[in-house]
Amino acid sequence: MKIDQIDLYHVSMPLIYPWRTAYGEDAEIHSVLCRMVSGSVEAWGESSPLAAPCYSPEWGGGIYSLARDWMGPLLINQDIKSGDDLQNRLSMFKGNPFAKAIFDNTWWCLKSRIENKPLHELLGATRNQVCVGGDLGIADSIDDLVKSVDELVEEKYPRIKLKFRPGWDIPILDAVRKAHPDHPFHIDCNSGYRLGDIDLFHKIDDYQLEMIEQPLQHDDLNDHAKLQSQIKTPVCLDESISHPLHVQQAIQLKSCQYVNIKPGRVGGLTNALKIHDLCQEANIPCWVGGMLESATGVSICISLSMLDNFTYPADIFASNRFYHEDMAEEEIIISRSGDNIPSVNAPTHIPAPHPERLKKWTLQQTTLK
Repeated sequence: MKIDQIDLYHVSMPLIYPWRTAYGEDAEIHSVLCRMVSGSVEAWGESSPLAAPCYSPEWGGGIYSLARDWMGPLLINQDIKSGDDLQNRLSMFKGNPFAKAIFDNTWWCLKSRIENKPLHELLGATRNQVCVGGDLGIADSIDDLVKSVDELVEEKYPRIKLKFRPGWDIPILDAVRKAHPDHPFHIDCNSGYRLGDIDLFHKIDDYQLEMIEQPLQHDDLNDHAKLQSQIKTPVCLDESISHPLHVQQAIQLKSCQYVNIKPGRVGGLTNALKIHDLCQEANIPCWVGGMLESATGVSICISLSMLDNFTYPADIFASNRFYHEDMAEEEIIISRSGDNIPSVNAPTHIPAPHPERLKKWTLQQTTLK
């Protein structure tokens, strides 16, 4: 399809309350929204690396500038035949997966509109609903955390993820396991530890967690393999997987037993599909994560999560969990499956941003023709 116009928006979306992790906290989410036009058809996509280069080396203002000045000009007025074609055109730029995902995600959404086919079906999914998990950041106190866990258990979330960092570690597992001895939990370390913390990880084995997500350095595979060989709890890689090559290497090294796939972190849906398939061939289950995108980006994540090897409950949330107002015109709503488990339904289309909110929260904007 020929790309006739690209509109880019660097936005800052205010959260209801700060999101705290091992690398810090965010009071607002920086994202880049993209409108792509081919002929009379348009579609929207999104990529959200957050405001500062703390989750990864990329950040909102950085990917916007790169997309505006370097990547976008290579794609405008070009006939992009496939996701692989798009990735090949951008391959001269080293790394920068969140920046590449701006265009890759939007290209797939545009293809979905042109073919009049829901995105999840275009990606190869055969189901229309998946269950979702609960996710809790670092709270003001352990009592507050346990209260939130109680609520999620009562609401029948099939698993609960806890943010985990030095100073907010073993005591929270003690409290949560005391309150809920058998409920599925896992922890997300956001690269907050090193292999020298092996004694801590041996203690974590006692809590019968589903997994430890990204315990070690954000770009490491070797130490994760060493860690996995020394502990019983499955290791899940998140930040360390930003390209299909990384998952190939992780499989060879036996660095993990799960992989979290975020379309932005891996360069877009084209690479997300490849990583999903590689993991499926290696019998490594996957799950879909998110970056607190607007409902535009979350709908892309939901569409991806319908693929067969996404067997662990996804990190997908209702819009009102984090936002008083979602950027998108249509909010994300958590539904219930037949057994009353929190779930999401596959979207029939990817929602556009609300014009007034887009104008209010835009920091920078450009049009390429």
